[in-house]
Amino acid sequence: MGFQQGLSGLNAASKNLDVIGNNVANASTVGFKGAQAQFADVYASSMGGANQAGIGVRVSTIAQQFTQGNITTTNNSLDMAVSGNGFFRLSNNGAISYTRNGQFQMDKLGYIVTSQGYRLTGFLPNAAGAIVATAPADLQISTADLMPSPTVNITAGLNLDSRSAVPAVAPFDPANSLTFNNSTSMTVYDSLGSSHVASLYFANTAPNTWDAWLTVDGVQVGAVPLAQMEFGTNGVLSLVNGLPVAAVVSDFFTPAGAALQSLSFDFASTSQFGGIFGVNSLSQDGYTSGRLTGFTTGADGMVTGRYSNGQAKTLGQVVLSNFSNPQGLQPMGANNWGETSTSGTPLVGAPGSSSLGLLQTSAVEDSNVDLTAELVNMITAQRVYQANAQSVKTQDQVLQTIVNLR
Repeated sequence: MGFQQGLSGLNAASKNLDVIGNNVANASTVGFKGAQAQFADVYASSMGGANQAGIGVRVSTIAQQFTQGNITTTNNSLDMAVSGNGFFRLSNNGAISYTRNGQFQMDKLGYIVTSQGYRLTGFLPNAAGAIVATAPADLQISTADLMPSPTVNITAGLNLDSRSAVPAVAPFDPANSLTFNNSTSMTVYDSLGSSHVASLYFANTAPNTWDAWLTVDGVQVGAVPLAQMEFGTNGVLSLVNGLPVAAVVSDFFTPAGAALQSLSFDFASTSQFGGIFGVNSLSQDGYTSGRLTGFTTGADGMVTGRYSNGQAKTLGQVVLSNFSNPQGLQPMGANNWGETSTSGTPLVGAPGSSSLGLLQTSAVEDSNVDLTAELVNMITAQRVYQANAQSVKTQDQVLQTIVNLR
Protein backbone atom coordinates (compact mmCIF):
# COMPACT_ATOMS: atom_id res chain seq x y z
CA MET A 1 0.00 0.00 0.00
CA GLY A 2 1.31 3.53 -0.84
CA PHE A 3 0.36 6.74 0.83
CA GLN A 4 2.96 8.83 -1.00
CA GLN A 5 0.75 9.95 -3.87
CA GLY A 6 -1.95 11.26 -1.56
CA LEU A 7 0.54 12.84 0.82
CA SER A 8 2.36 14.60 -2.04
CA GLY A 9 -1.01 15.85 -3.32
CA LEU A 10 -1.89 17.19 0.13
CA ASN A 11 1.48 18.96 0.33
CA ALA A 12 1.13 20.44 -3.17
CA ALA A 13 -2.44 21.59 -2.54
CA SER A 14 -1.34 23.15 0.76
CA LYS A 15 1.43 25.10 -0.94
CA ASN A 16 -0.99 26.18 -3.65
CA LEU A 17 -3.33 27.51 -0.96
CA ASP A 18 -0.35 29.36 0.59
CA VAL A 19 0.37 31.06 -2.74
CA ILE A 20 -3.29 31.94 -3.30
CA GLY A 21 -3.63 33.20 0.26
CA ASN A 22 -0.55 35.41 -0.20
CA ASN A 23 -2.03 36.82 -3.41
CA VAL A 24 -5.31 37.59 -1.66
CA ALA A 25 -3.52 39.16 1.30
CA ASN A 26 -1.62 41.50 -1.05
CA ALA A 27 -4.54 42.41 -3.30
CA SER A 28 -4.22 46.02 -2.07
CA THR A 29 -0.41 46.18 -1.90
CA VAL A 30 0.97 48.80 -4.30
CA GLY A 31 3.30 47.31 -6.90
CA PHE A 32 2.66 43.71 -5.79
CA LYS A 33 2.92 41.03 -8.45
CA GLY A 34 0.83 37.90 -7.99
CA ALA A 35 2.36 34.44 -8.05
CA GLN A 36 1.25 31.09 -9.39
CA ALA A 37 2.15 27.64 -8.08
CA GLN A 38 3.19 25.38 -10.94
CA PHE A 39 3.26 21.58 -10.52
CA ALA A 40 5.13 18.61 -11.96
CA ASP A 41 4.47 14.89 -11.66
CA VAL A 42 6.98 12.59 -9.91
CA TYR A 43 8.17 9.14 -11.00
CA ALA A 44 10.55 6.85 -9.21
CA SER A 45 13.78 5.98 -11.01
CA SER A 46 13.70 2.43 -12.31
CA MET A 47 15.38 0.22 -14.86
CA GLY A 48 12.11 -0.77 -16.46
CA GLY A 49 11.00 2.74 -17.27
CA ALA A 50 7.72 1.87 -19.05
CA ASN A 51 4.16 1.61 -17.71
CA GLN A 52 5.09 2.51 -14.13
CA ALA A 53 2.78 4.29 -11.74
CA GLY A 54 3.73 7.77 -10.61
CA ILE A 55 4.48 8.50 -6.99
CA GLY A 56 2.76 11.85 -6.76
CA VAL A 57 3.19 15.53 -7.50
CA ARG A 58 5.55 18.29 -6.49
CA VAL A 59 5.60 22.09 -6.76
CA SER A 60 8.08 22.74 -9.56
CA THR A 61 8.16 26.52 -9.09
CA ILE A 62 6.26 29.49 -7.77
CA ALA A 63 6.21 31.85 -10.76
CA GLN A 64 5.81 35.60 -10.37
CA GLN A 65 3.30 37.13 -12.78
CA PHE A 66 4.83 40.42 -13.98
CA THR A 67 1.76 41.72 -15.79
CA GLN A 68 0.85 45.41 -15.67
CA GLY A 69 -1.33 46.54 -12.78
CA ASN A 70 -3.89 49.31 -12.96
CA ILE A 71 -2.57 52.85 -12.39
CA THR A 72 -4.30 54.98 -9.76
CA THR A 73 -3.72 58.71 -9.28
CA THR A 74 -2.69 60.07 -5.88
CA ASN A 75 -2.18 63.43 -4.17
CA ASN A 76 1.54 62.88 -3.58
CA SER A 77 3.74 64.50 -6.24
CA LEU A 78 6.56 62.08 -5.35
CA ASP A 79 4.49 59.00 -6.19
CA MET A 80 5.45 57.38 -9.50
CA ALA A 81 4.07 54.50 -11.52
CA VAL A 82 5.80 52.57 -14.29
CA SER A 83 3.66 52.10 -17.38
CA GLY A 84 5.37 49.27 -19.22
CA ASN A 85 8.50 47.27 -18.48
CA GLY A 86 11.07 48.07 -15.86
CA PHE A 87 11.68 48.41 -12.14
CA PHE A 88 12.72 51.32 -9.95
CA ARG A 89 16.34 50.89 -8.87
CA LEU A 90 16.88 51.27 -5.11
CA SER A 91 20.02 51.53 -2.99
CA ASN A 92 20.27 50.58 0.67
CA ASN A 93 23.79 51.68 1.66
CA GLY A 94 25.04 50.30 -1.64
CA ALA A 95 22.93 47.14 -1.66
CA ILE A 96 20.83 47.30 -4.84
CA SER A 97 17.26 46.07 -5.08
CA TYR A 98 14.36 46.62 -7.47
CA THR A 99 10.69 47.45 -7.01
CA ARG A 100 7.49 48.38 -8.83
CA ASN A 101 6.16 50.21 -5.77
CA GLY A 102 6.49 53.92 -6.56
CA GLN A 103 5.34 55.29 -3.20
CA PHE A 104 8.22 57.67 -2.48
CA GLN A 105 8.85 60.44 -0.01
CA MET A 106 11.72 62.78 0.84
CA ASP A 107 13.94 62.27 3.89
CA LYS A 108 15.56 65.01 5.96
CA LEU A 109 18.64 65.03 3.72
CA GLY A 110 16.61 65.55 0.54
CA TYR A 111 16.95 61.99 -0.79
CA ILE A 112 13.93 60.37 -2.46
CA VAL A 113 13.27 57.22 -0.41
CA THR A 114 10.80 54.38 0.10
CA SER A 115 9.00 53.77 3.39
CA GLN A 116 11.90 51.45 4.34
CA GLY A 117 14.42 54.23 3.73
CA TYR A 118 15.84 52.75 0.50
CA ARG A 119 17.03 55.53 -1.82
CA LEU A 120 15.80 55.90 -5.39
CA THR A 121 18.68 56.07 -7.86
CA GLY A 122 19.15 57.84 -11.18
CA PHE A 123 21.48 59.86 -13.36
CA LEU A 124 22.87 63.12 -11.97
CA PRO A 125 23.52 66.40 -13.83
CA ASN A 126 26.98 67.83 -14.39
CA ALA A 127 28.06 71.37 -13.51
CA ALA A 128 26.40 72.68 -16.66
CA GLY A 129 23.07 71.08 -15.69
CA ALA A 130 23.17 68.37 -18.38
CA ILE A 131 22.32 64.78 -17.43
CA VAL A 132 25.31 62.43 -17.60
CA ALA A 133 24.23 58.82 -18.22
CA THR A 134 26.97 57.12 -16.21
CA ALA A 135 26.61 54.90 -13.15
CA PRO A 136 23.31 55.66 -11.35
CA ALA A 137 23.60 57.38 -7.98
CA ASP A 138 21.22 58.25 -5.14
CA LEU A 139 18.84 61.02 -6.22
CA GLN A 140 18.96 64.02 -3.88
CA ILE A 141 16.85 67.14 -4.23
CA SER A 142 19.11 70.05 -3.32
CA THR A 143 17.32 72.90 -1.53
CA ALA A 144 20.28 75.26 -2.00
CA ASP A 145 19.52 78.60 -3.60
CA LEU A 146 20.00 78.79 -7.34
CA MET A 147 23.03 80.99 -7.96
CA PRO A 148 22.42 84.22 -9.87
CA SER A 149 23.51 84.58 -13.46
CA PRO A 150 24.61 88.00 -14.73
CA THR A 151 23.05 89.32 -17.92
CA VAL A 152 25.30 88.78 -20.93
CA ASN A 153 23.09 88.76 -24.01
CA ILE A 154 20.16 91.02 -24.87
CA THR A 155 17.92 90.67 -27.91
CA ALA A 156 16.07 93.80 -28.99
CA GLY A 157 13.42 93.73 -31.69
CA LEU A 158 12.01 97.22 -32.29
CA ASN A 159 10.57 99.41 -34.99
CA LEU A 160 12.06 102.86 -35.39
CA ASP A 161 9.77 105.39 -37.07
CA SER A 162 11.25 106.32 -40.46
CA ARG A 163 9.31 109.61 -40.35
CA SER A 164 11.24 110.82 -37.29
CA ALA A 165 13.28 114.00 -37.55
CA VAL A 166 16.79 114.54 -36.28
CA PRO A 167 16.66 115.75 -32.63
CA ALA A 168 16.95 119.52 -32.36
CA VAL A 169 19.42 119.41 -29.49
CA ALA A 170 22.88 117.79 -29.44
CA PRO A 171 24.88 116.10 -28.02
CA PHE A 172 23.02 113.13 -26.51
CA ASP A 173 21.98 113.59 -22.89
CA PRO A 174 19.79 110.91 -21.27
CA ALA A 175 18.34 113.55 -18.98
CA ASN A 176 17.19 115.72 -21.91
CA SER A 177 14.43 114.21 -24.04
CA LEU A 178 15.18 116.72 -26.80
CA THR A 179 18.43 114.84 -27.61
CA PHE A 180 16.80 111.57 -28.64
CA ASN A 181 13.66 110.32 -30.36
CA ASN A 182 12.66 107.22 -28.44
CA SER A 183 13.73 105.08 -25.51
CA THR A 184 12.91 101.78 -23.81
CA SER A 185 14.12 100.03 -20.66
CA MET A 186 14.56 96.56 -19.23
CA THR A 187 15.91 94.88 -16.10
CA VAL A 188 19.37 93.34 -16.15
CA TYR A 189 21.30 91.51 -13.42
CA ASP A 190 24.87 91.69 -12.15
CA SER A 191 27.09 88.91 -10.76
CA LEU A 192 25.44 89.21 -7.33
CA GLY A 193 21.95 88.89 -8.76
CA SER A 194 21.09 92.51 -8.06
CA SER A 195 18.80 94.11 -10.61
CA HIS A 196 19.59 97.23 -12.62
CA VAL A 197 17.66 99.27 -15.15
CA ALA A 198 19.27 99.25 -18.59
CA SER A 199 17.85 101.89 -20.92
CA LEU A 200 18.28 102.18 -24.68
CA TYR A 201 17.94 105.56 -26.37
CA PHE A 202 17.54 105.98 -30.13
CA ALA A 203 18.37 109.15 -32.00
CA ASN A 204 17.88 109.71 -35.70
CA THR A 205 21.06 111.19 -37.23
CA ALA A 206 20.22 111.12 -40.94
CA PRO A 207 17.76 109.43 -43.28
CA ASN A 208 17.80 105.66 -42.56
CA THR A 209 20.52 106.12 -39.91
CA TRP A 210 20.13 105.87 -36.13
CA ASP A 211 22.37 105.97 -33.06
CA ALA A 212 21.64 103.74 -30.06
CA TRP A 213 22.89 104.79 -26.63
CA LEU A 214 22.98 102.80 -23.39
CA THR A 215 22.59 103.79 -19.74
CA VAL A 216 22.54 101.56 -16.66
CA ASP A 217 20.75 102.99 -13.64
CA GLY A 218 20.77 106.36 -15.38
CA VAL A 219 24.55 106.43 -15.93
CA GLN A 220 25.70 106.56 -19.54
CA VAL A 221 27.81 103.56 -20.62
CA GLY A 222 30.50 104.61 -23.09
CA ALA A 223 31.29 108.01 -24.54
CA VAL A 224 30.18 107.02 -28.03
CA PRO A 225 26.97 105.42 -29.26
CA LEU A 226 26.51 101.71 -28.50
CA ALA A 227 25.49 101.13 -32.12
CA GLN A 228 25.17 103.10 -35.32
CA MET A 229 22.45 101.39 -37.34
CA GLU A 230 21.86 101.85 -41.04
CA PHE A 231 18.68 100.64 -42.74
CA GLY A 232 17.98 99.91 -46.37
CA THR A 233 15.21 101.55 -48.35
CA ASN A 234 13.04 98.54 -47.50
CA GLY A 235 13.33 99.31 -43.77
CA VAL A 236 15.50 96.27 -43.01
CA LEU A 237 18.66 96.71 -40.92
CA SER A 238 21.68 96.40 -43.19
CA LEU A 239 24.73 97.64 -41.23
CA VAL A 240 25.66 97.98 -37.57
CA ASN A 241 28.70 100.15 -36.87
CA GLY A 242 29.52 99.96 -40.55
CA LEU A 243 29.65 96.17 -40.60
CA PRO A 244 27.20 93.42 -41.57
CA VAL A 245 24.55 92.92 -38.92
CA ALA A 246 26.01 91.27 -35.81
CA ALA A 247 25.79 91.60 -32.04
CA VAL A 248 27.47 94.67 -30.53
CA VAL A 249 29.12 94.70 -27.11
CA SER A 250 28.87 97.67 -24.79
CA ASP A 251 31.70 99.26 -22.84
CA PHE A 252 32.34 97.81 -19.39
CA PHE A 253 30.60 99.14 -16.31
CA THR A 254 30.95 98.09 -12.66
CA PRO A 255 27.80 97.68 -10.52
CA ALA A 256 28.37 98.43 -6.83
CA GLY A 257 30.07 95.44 -5.17
CA ALA A 258 29.73 93.25 -8.27
CA ALA A 259 32.08 92.15 -11.03
CA LEU A 260 33.00 94.17 -14.09
CA GLN A 261 30.27 93.69 -16.69
CA SER A 262 29.39 94.40 -20.31
CA LEU A 263 26.28 93.67 -22.35
CA SER A 264 25.96 92.22 -25.84
CA PHE A 265 23.03 93.50 -27.93
CA ASP A 266 21.46 91.78 -30.92
CA PHE A 267 19.49 94.25 -33.06
CA ALA A 268 19.02 91.89 -36.02
CA SER A 269 15.21 91.96 -35.77
CA THR A 270 15.02 95.76 -35.48
CA SER A 271 13.34 97.55 -38.41
CA GLN A 272 12.67 101.08 -39.63
CA PHE A 273 9.20 101.37 -41.13
CA GLY A 274 6.82 104.27 -41.46
CA GLY A 275 4.97 103.42 -38.27
CA ILE A 276 5.14 104.57 -34.68
CA PHE A 277 8.00 103.43 -32.47
CA GLY A 278 7.29 100.04 -30.92
CA VAL A 279 9.04 97.31 -28.94
CA ASN A 280 8.25 93.93 -30.46
CA SER A 281 10.62 91.88 -28.31
CA LEU A 282 13.14 92.62 -25.57
CA SER A 283 14.76 89.75 -23.70
CA GLN A 284 17.88 89.09 -21.64
CA ASP A 285 19.51 85.93 -20.24
CA GLY A 286 20.31 86.93 -16.65
CA TYR A 287 18.45 86.21 -13.44
CA THR A 288 18.70 86.78 -9.72
CA SER A 289 19.13 84.04 -7.11
CA GLY A 290 16.15 81.80 -6.46
CA ARG A 291 14.84 79.37 -3.87
CA LEU A 292 13.39 75.98 -4.68
CA THR A 293 9.60 76.17 -4.67
CA GLY A 294 8.86 72.71 -6.03
CA PHE A 295 9.84 70.09 -8.57
CA THR A 296 8.22 67.79 -11.09
CA THR A 297 9.13 64.47 -12.67
CA GLY A 298 8.46 63.96 -16.36
CA ALA A 299 7.46 60.79 -18.20
CA ASP A 300 11.14 60.42 -19.18
CA GLY A 301 12.22 60.52 -15.52
CA MET A 302 13.64 64.06 -15.66
CA VAL A 303 13.36 65.74 -12.25
CA THR A 304 13.06 69.51 -12.82
CA GLY A 305 13.22 72.03 -9.99
CA ARG A 306 11.19 75.26 -10.05
CA TYR A 307 12.65 78.34 -8.39
CA SER A 308 11.22 81.57 -7.01
CA ASN A 309 13.01 83.60 -9.71
CA GLY A 310 11.07 81.84 -12.45
CA GLN A 311 13.94 79.62 -13.52
CA ALA A 312 13.96 75.83 -13.87
CA LYS A 313 16.87 73.48 -13.35
CA THR A 314 17.38 69.77 -14.00
CA LEU A 315 18.05 68.03 -10.68
CA GLY A 316 18.41 64.45 -11.94
CA GLN A 317 16.76 61.69 -13.92
CA VAL A 318 15.06 58.60 -12.51
CA VAL A 319 16.33 55.39 -14.11
CA LEU A 320 14.57 52.09 -14.65
CA SER A 321 16.06 48.59 -14.81
CA ASN A 322 14.79 45.64 -16.79
CA PHE A 323 15.86 42.01 -16.93
CA SER A 324 15.92 39.45 -19.70
CA ASN A 325 14.24 37.00 -17.29
CA PRO A 326 12.25 38.82 -14.59
CA GLN A 327 10.97 35.42 -13.41
CA GLY A 328 14.47 34.79 -12.11
CA LEU A 329 14.35 37.71 -9.65
CA GLN A 330 14.50 36.81 -5.97
CA PRO A 331 11.58 38.17 -3.89
CA MET A 332 13.05 39.99 -0.87
CA GLY A 333 9.90 41.23 0.83
CA ALA A 334 8.83 44.85 1.30
CA ASN A 335 7.87 44.93 -2.42
CA ASN A 336 11.51 44.43 -3.45
CA TRP A 337 13.27 41.95 -5.70
CA GLY A 338 16.94 41.08 -5.94
CA GLU A 339 19.08 40.22 -8.94
CA THR A 340 20.16 36.60 -9.39
CA SER A 341 22.20 34.68 -11.93
CA THR A 342 18.92 33.42 -13.40
CA SER A 343 17.42 36.88 -13.91
CA GLY A 344 20.36 38.11 -15.94
CA THR A 345 22.20 41.41 -15.78
CA PRO A 346 20.02 44.48 -15.22
CA LEU A 347 19.54 46.71 -18.26
CA VAL A 348 19.61 50.24 -16.84
CA GLY A 349 18.36 53.26 -18.78
CA ALA A 350 16.09 56.27 -18.89
CA PRO A 351 12.31 55.71 -18.96
CA GLY A 352 11.07 55.42 -22.52
CA SER A 353 14.39 54.22 -23.89
CA SER A 354 14.88 50.76 -25.37
CA SER A 355 12.28 48.37 -23.89
CA LEU A 356 11.70 50.44 -20.74
CA GLY A 357 8.31 51.90 -19.90
CA LEU A 358 7.35 55.49 -19.10
CA LEU A 359 6.70 57.13 -15.75
CA GLN A 360 3.43 58.63 -14.58
CA THR A 361 3.75 60.99 -11.64
CA SER A 362 1.26 61.49 -8.81
CA ALA A 363 0.18 57.91 -9.45
CA VAL A 364 0.92 54.37 -8.26
CA GLU A 365 0.59 50.94 -9.84
CA ASP A 366 -1.96 48.74 -8.10
CA SER A 367 -1.45 45.05 -7.36
CA ASN A 368 -2.08 42.91 -10.43
CA VAL A 369 -4.00 40.32 -8.38
CA ASP A 370 -7.48 39.52 -9.74
CA LEU A 371 -9.32 38.93 -6.49
CA THR A 372 -12.28 37.17 -8.12
CA ALA A 373 -10.02 34.72 -9.96
CA GLU A 374 -8.03 34.03 -6.79
CA LEU A 375 -11.18 33.18 -4.83
CA VAL A 376 -12.23 30.73 -7.56
CA ASN A 377 -8.72 29.24 -7.51
CA MET A 378 -9.00 28.89 -3.74
CA ILE A 379 -12.18 26.83 -4.12
CA THR A 380 -10.46 24.60 -6.68
CA ALA A 381 -7.40 24.15 -4.45
CA GLN A 382 -9.66 23.26 -1.53
CA ARG A 383 -11.38 20.57 -3.59
CA VAL A 384 -7.99 19.15 -4.64
CA TYR A 385 -6.91 19.04 -1.00
CA GLN A 386 -10.11 17.21 -0.03
CA ALA A 387 -9.70 14.71 -2.87
CA ASN A 388 -6.12 13.91 -1.84
CA ALA A 389 -7.23 13.53 1.77
CA GLN A 390 -9.86 11.05 0.54
CA SER A 391 -7.09 9.15 -1.33
CA VAL A 392 -5.12 8.80 1.94
CA LYS A 393 -8.30 7.69 3.76
CA THR A 394 -8.98 5.03 1.11
CA GLN A 395 -5.40 3.71 1.35
CA ASP A 396 -5.84 3.51 5.12
CA GLN A 397 -9.06 1.50 4.76
CA VAL A 398 -7.43 -0.92 2.31
CA LEU A 399 -4.46 -1.39 4.66
CA GLN A 400 -6.81 -1.96 7.58
CA THR A 401 -8.66 -4.64 5.59
CA ILE A 402 -5.39 -6.47 4.89
CA VAL A 403 -4.36 -6.29 8.55
CA ASN A 404 -7.72 -7.80 9.58
CA LEU A 405 -7.30 -10.86 7.32
CA ARG A 406 -7.11 -14.08 9.30
